[in-house]
Amino acid sequence: MRADARRNLGKIVEAAAEVVAERGVGAPMEAIAKRAGVGVGTLYRRFPDRDALIAAVGDHYIHTMADALDAADHGSADAWSAIWDFVSWVAEPGRAALSTALAVLPDDVIADRTEFARVRARWVERFDDLVRRAQAEGTMRRDVGVEDLISLLNVFTCHPEDLPAPVAADPGRYLRLMLDGMKAGAATPAPSR
Repeated sequence: MRADARRNLGKIVEAAAEVVAERGVGAPMEAIAKRAGVGVGTLYRRFPDRDALIAAVGDHYIHTMADALDAADHGSADAWSAIWDFVSWVAEPGRAALSTALAVLPDDVIADRTEFARVRARWVERFDDLVRRAQAEGTMRRDVGVEDLISLLNVFTCHPEDLPAPVAADPGRYLRLMLDGMKAGAATPAPSR
């Protein structure tokens, strides 16, 4: 691929991620091309239909998540701080909006794709390693697993419409409050009868 074609591809996918976050997966292709600074013909040469473009946005999204987790891990003093930084990053409004937009798609559009599945598996494995390190360091409750964190991220960033209005107004705040409950020393709920 020529250098200019590679640049255009990157600009299109970045622009599509922004526009989809703002307007949903049904955003006009013309709006995406305009945001990318390319013609509609260029967009359609790279992506013959909406599903192909949205699949590329999904791949871009999961790569960005994996890179952000690695950056949080390398840039933090300990595993708990890395988890906190990553969760805070994920909860930023633009990212949460993209998660919400992508969450409505059928699995075959994004989640069943080989590249997405491969990178997501690596991301889950790295996230799990971080959780286990935080537990070994004594900074995270031992009864919490990576799936608990992924479920929280899913609820707060992919499905804000299911949250009560006060929570939906600032989901990042409530996500961080929930995360605080996972910190070592937080009260463990009494077993139910």
